[in-house]
Amino acid sequence: MARRRRVARREERRPLRHRDRQGHHGGRGPATGRLHHIRAAEGRDIPVGEAVAWLYAEGEPLAPPPDAAPAPDATPAPPSEPAAAPSAPPPTGKLRATPLARSLARDAGLDLATLAGSALNGRITRADVEAARTRKAPPALRTGGRTPILLIHGFAADRSTFAGLEPLLEGHPVLHLELPNHGRGPRRPVPGFCALTAAARETFDALPDAPFHIAGHSLGGAVALALADTRPRRIASLTLIAPAGLGPEIDGPTFAGLTRATEAASLAPWLKRLVHDPSLVTDAYARAAMATRSDEDLRAAQIAMATALFPDGTQAFDLTTALARVAVPARILWGRTDAVIAWRHALRAPGRVGLHLYPETGHLPHIERADEVAMLLLERARIPVPAG
Repeated sequence: MARRRRVARREERRPLRHRDRQGHHGGRGPATGRLHHIRAAEGRDIPVGEAVAWLYAEGEPLAPPPDAAPAPDATPAPPSEPAAAPSAPPPTGKLRATPLARSLARDAGLDLATLAGSALNGRITRADVEAARTRKAPPALRTGGRTPILLIHGFAADRSTFAGLEPLLEGHPVLHLELPNHGRGPRRPVPGFCALTAAARETFDALPDAPFHIAGHSLGGAVALALADTRPRRIASLTLIAPAGLGPEIDGPTFAGLTRATEAASLAPWLKRLVHDPSLVTDAYARAAMATRSDEDLRAAQIAMATALFPDGTQAFDLTTALARVAVPARILWGRTDAVIAWRHALRAPGRVGLHLYPETGHLPHIERADEVAMLLLERARIPVPAG
């Protein structure tokens, strides 16, 4: 009887295999028990037939998992080291962290090796990373005595949109704030503009405690305005480039086209909507732009953002009262042929806000009129900022 029970237990400890496209398991069928020896990291593609974990019957002692042989006709996978059982102490020097903790640490610029895990076997969790991020001191910023310029890109873009502008800033210190679900920005849900500005403030508050000349484009302009409204002590001047948030109208199809394009050929027509001269958007430019958007999860996150921020092709947030409250030197730069957001929204600004309108210029003055935009930024940046 005992022999038969041991055989049954060995039979119950079976490898779980990746489902094939028809939903069938490579193992022996459904079963219940405890999952151990997980061999596949989250997000990894597993060939059909490769074991991903072992299932133990309730009360069965853990044992080293046998090597999993691939099912017949399955593509052999490169060998991977099975994870140690949870009850065993981790090998010396081995770093343990949840996938979410790794992602948060990467976004915050934290070295996991410097953190102490609070979970079982020293595993680093989300709470450990968030606590370390709170304790993290702002980085030192070498400015040579000059007030830095902080640039914030627009929707469906990243810091590379300023690549042609930065060389014209004569070596002036420049920093970037990348929006959530864009470029190197954090990956997180953005259910509305309040959530977007909260995320931007987190990033901004982690920067050195010094004043900034802040310039934002389109959606980045709206974020820059929100920062100037809530962090006025740290803003030396504000430059809004074709900003969102000053009127309800917006070209919804362009935003939808930018987010949903899956190849350069379908992206290029929408990129051309952003500029006055379509010849600026070459095939090479479209391919480069599409290369930054190859991540399906990134596109899905941006589609969700666009739906929340611009429902039914309308700007769902209004920052005109925030602009009226801004006390720092501020100005608006806009192209008169902008087909995405009408320049007339700028007329809602109070009289103390400067307005610069560029003829034959679309939604991207910082690209189409880079020389003139750089001149204005430097003009402001050269003015000494009063202490305090």
